[in-house]
Amino acid sequence: MISVIIPVYNMADKLARCLKSIREQTLYAVPGALEVIIVNDGSKDGIDQAVKRESYIFNEKNVPLKYVSQDNQGANAARNRGFSESSGEFIIFCDADVIMRPDMLDKMKSALLTNPSSSYAYSSFFWGAKKFRLWAFDAERLKQMPYITTTSLVRREYFPGFDENLKRLQDWDLWLTMLEQGCVGVWIDEPLFKIITGGTMSDWVPKAAYKFLPFLPQVKKYKDAVEIVRKKHGLDPRP
Repeated sequence: MISVIIPVYNMADKLARCLKSIREQTLYAVPGALEVIIVNDGSKDGIDQAVKRESYIFNEKNVPLKYVSQDNQGANAARNRGFSESSGEFIIFCDADVIMRPDMLDKMKSALLTNPSSSYAYSSFFWGAKKFRLWAFDAERLKQMPYITTTSLVRREYFPGFDENLKRLQDWDLWLTMLEQGCVGVWIDEPLFKIITGGTMSDWVPKAAYKFLPFLPQVKKYKDAVEIVRKKHGLDPRP
């Protein structure tokens, strides 16, 4: 079983499209293949009613949809809460602004089944109209830069939990932690999902900005977060 964990904070307007893409998965019709856990991290935008409507649709197909709420504690705490509520052999963290391609979960699961030495599978993706192609897994590249997204399929037994003290680059921290435990990933060279702009990656700026516009608040916050993660994992600070 794959557990799809969706942390939500004031994104009820995007959640329906995300859940629709889950219902369109090729695995959705397979009994016992999926469960969905939505963690409301203190939202104030009427998400309860949105989930109530969706629960009826999922239950019709006998796909479990579990809904839990907590006071606002941040995305990492919500993801960890979702994991504690899940039971799947494989887990994937899917923000509410993600739209999956219909074969996404099937392809990621197949990649892990055919690569038993890999602990997680990740793919290229679209952010709005921009394609992020990514690269094949490379431990040294991973130590230098974050390039693997949170929306990756992980074997349950290797998931160490998200660091709830981090506000940025939690995905990079996760993969570095798993790398230190001997875990590697397998890349699927296809864009298997799309992120709706204006959500979790709304602070994204072009690569050139990091060189020519260091005064931008987004750039400074990103660079500060990079150094926090590098220090945590004993990596040399960037010059």
